[in-house]
Amino acid sequence: MAGKAGLSKRQRAKIFRISQYVLLLAVVVFIAVTADWAQIKRAFFDFDVAADQFPEVITIALKNTLVYTVLGFAFGLTLGLVLALMRLSSVAPYRWLSTIYIEFFRGLPALLVFIAIGTGIPLAFPGTFLSREVAIMLALGLVGAAYMAETIRAGIQAVPKGQVEAARSLGMSQGRAMITIVIPQAFRIILPPLTNELILLTKDSSLAYLLGSTLAQQELAQFGRQALTSFKSLTPVLVVGLCYLIITIPLSLLSRRLENKYGDGGMTTRGVG
Repeated sequence: MAGKAGLSKRQRAKIFRISQYVLLLAVVVFIAVTADWAQIKRAFFDFDVAADQFPEVITIALKNTLVYTVLGFAFGLTLGLVLALMRLSSVAPYRWLSTIYIEFFRGLPALLVFIAIGTGIPLAFPGTFLSREVAIMLALGLVGAAYMAETIRAGIQAVPKGQVEAARSLGMSQGRAMITIVIPQAFRIILPPLTNELILLTKDSSLAYLLGSTLAQQELAQFGRQALTSFKSLTPVLVVGLCYLIITIPLSLLSRRLENKYGDGGMTTRGVG
């Protein structure tokens, strides 16, 4: 039957696969032959320019990126927990306020939040001064909290209700059962998506350049942008990109390990599935 009908499905798949390999090889050979490798080296892999970025790219830019991310994540996680509990509250106004906040900040680009914090607050409240660290923490945390609130809420709802009922039967109050039994289990469930959110906040910290900075306050993106202007080479951008990968790749591997161990509870964070 296969002979009469021509090639079998497996044979057609094999031929298609081989053709893709041949096409990919042809593209690689074409690029290798036609590319101006001397110009590419000057533009992307200038080792003198790369060496000039050290140690400041580590001791200043990478350190500041980590500090800003941790501050934003800590604030966002705290606010997200409060919002999640409000979303699950039996008091209707709490649920309404939490829902409005979550939908509002999930619908706004983080870029606008940074502009609002850095420019809007001083304009609206003359004389108000926010340090750079506080402004970045607020901007990152306000956005992150909206996503983490939904993740935490889903984690709390994933904890079997029977455990709460058992705790109540032992005389625990609703609040104590939530704090000692439900929330610890919920956080174990939501560790993978929270790790993903930490990665996203690390990248969002690049928006801190909108707030202006001195050299000692620059994070990775601002540092790379400044070096790009000075050296007219994309090499600093590659160096900065590698520094971001130093942060995000271990976090991604950690997220996968946690997901394999605990599962993700069917939850996702923004842009991460």
